[in-house]
Amino acid sequence: MVAISTTRTRRDLFGRAAGEVPLGSGSGWIWDGSGHVVTNAHVIAGASAALVTLADGRSFDARLVGADPRHDLAVLRIEGEDLPAPLTLAPPKPPEVGSRVLAIGNPFGLDWTLTTGIVSALERELPGRDGVPIRGLIQTDAAINPGNSGGPLLDGAGRVIGVNTAIYSPSGGSAGIGFAIPAATVARVVPELIRSGRYVPPTLG
Repeated sequence: MVAISTTRTRRDLFGRAAGEVPLGSGSGWIWDGSGHVVTNAHVIAGASAALVTLADGRSFDARLVGADPRHDLAVLRIEGEDLPAPLTLAPPKPPEVGSRVLAIGNPFGLDWTLTTGIVSALERELPGRDGVPIRGLIQTDAAINPGNSGGPLLDGAGRVIGVNTAIYSPSGGSAGIGFAIPAATVARVVPELIRSGRYVPPTLG
């Protein structure tokens, strides 16, 4: 698991000087041995630069490989030696409701936080940022808060069954209703983002 912080270039009122200002933070995880990092598209939206920090304290400037806002997935890439081993993606078969899960992330900037819960429901739907709904989401009661976005949702064997993406909360904090993009979607979208930088869903006609 990694922590991601983003910045955005801002110019002064006269457009003569530019500087990087903090934009936001989120989570992610190592996809493969080439340094690809999976996170949410909304974590890096509007950013001009991203910094990936590992659990051992090392930080790397990240390059955006591709993003798919319709599925809220994005891939960054970092280059370095002795990177952490990639996480294993669970089979595309949906998890069972009631099965135990673990969420890892950086809620409110509290790095490397682990919470536990169960799969509460499957096939949930949320409105997307571009008006297209995100379908097939996993609902969990594991505590997910701002900063958890992009982090892995793991099963009892430590395999990634989803990517934490959103919460339902009138107050803005965890209310025991979180959502994750399922492994089947991740397995379909992420390789395409790595290959071509974008995901084009199949169409008829």
